[in-house]
Amino acid sequence: MKVDQKMLIGLHLGNGYGSQSGAWRMPGVDPESYKSFDARVKQAQAAERGKFQFIFLPDGPGAVMTDIATESPAFNLDVMMTLAAVARETEYIGLVATGSTTFNEPFNLARQFKALDIMSHGRAGWNAITSSGEDVAANYGKRIPSSEDRYGRAHEAIQLIQALWGSWQKDAWIHNQETGQFARKEQILPINLQGKYVGSRGPLYIPPSEQGQPIIFHACGSPNAHELAGRFANVVIGAAFTIEDARAQRNLFRAAAKRYGRDPDEIKYIAGLMTTIAKDRRTALDRRIQLGGDSLVQRLGYLQQMLGVPLDPSRMNESISKAQLETARPSRYDPRSANALKIAKEGWSLRDILAHGVIDYHPVIVGPAVEAADHMQMWFEAEAADGFWISPDVNSDGIDAFVDQVVPLLQERGLFHKEYEGKTLRGHLGAPDQYGIDPRV
Repeated sequence: MKVDQKMLIGLHLGNGYGSQSGAWRMPGVDPESYKSFDARVKQAQAAERGKFQFIFLPDGPGAVMTDIATESPAFNLDVMMTLAAVARETEYIGLVATGSTTFNEPFNLARQFKALDIMSHGRAGWNAITSSGEDVAANYGKRIPSSEDRYGRAHEAIQLIQALWGSWQKDAWIHNQETGQFARKEQILPINLQGKYVGSRGPLYIPPSEQGQPIIFHACGSPNAHELAGRFANVVIGAAFTIEDARAQRNLFRAAAKRYGRDPDEIKYIAGLMTTIAKDRRTALDRRIQLGGDSLVQRLGYLQQMLGVPLDPSRMNESISKAQLETARPSRYDPRSANALKIAKEGWSLRDILAHGVIDYHPVIVGPAVEAADHMQMWFEAEAADGFWISPDVNSDGIDAFVDQVVPLLQERGLFHKEYEGKTLRGHLGAPDQYGIDPRV
């Protein structure tokens, strides 16, 4: 890391309730906020108050993946409409949404994200991914293509979209009322690109925004993802459970960027962090137990596999015996297992072990703000991450808890900025200027 470099922080906004499935039932939560754009605006404003660089809206247009009888769907109603609402009520925070290249036409993606970029005055980011689930494909009446075809289409689609973004050249728009010249026609040109998978005549009829064009994000960790992100992305959303794994992932993406003639510092690795911030560990665990409800018992079988010892669901309020802990071994198939065993050896009950979030999809902080700040500082200074995307347990008060308690600690330590220095997402991320296709790749 550069001496004066500050960490980046984004907010994960899924269904609007929070990262825990029971968030919609918590006291103080409006159960109808799933369909409320006003609620999403309020959450984004809280993140902006905390000087977060961006909010991130994942999307998965597939079947309902949860038990809809008791759990809310995982995603927003529509990511682009949500960000359009947020754009009108915020001023600084970056607005990032997922858009799959597998079942969307490049011209539509190009138009939607550049229109958002104009509306937000240069704050838009596109999480360019491929779709991988047959449930998603079924909604489009298709089957999932092979990995080769999905990523082949993705590489073509991103280049095509960036070409469309640049097809209205920077100085093309005149809008001179006195002379009657609206634009320089010779600077708004078709692109006439056709590849194996996608093509477009163009041009896209949208001028550049204050940052030129949207920022490319990518969220995946496969070798195909390294190549895609190394070629195009400025930000990677990662999933790692140890400093060593995160550092290794970050280095792979940086190496991929270098292979395509880019400066490795142009690609930022953002690690996930799930939070339950409370005055002490016991209070935080009790909150997570309230959130988890009966689902904690249902997860016991998986914890048993992680530790390699039999666990009795009738003894949820008891700790694992010393004899069992002596024979327990972390599963080599799950990177979360070592932490689960560490928590178990501290003497917590089975219910408390699960409430620590040992089976959640990112590292989890369950306790006072200083623990979150320490975790983030340790990873950042170890060059394991350039920043973090935060998933609070319950958005209605969890975002404010992070903003009011964790952010000031990071600022006091000189790890996080105190004010926005600019108004564009490109500026927030320190991403280089780009308009149209990057000539290096």
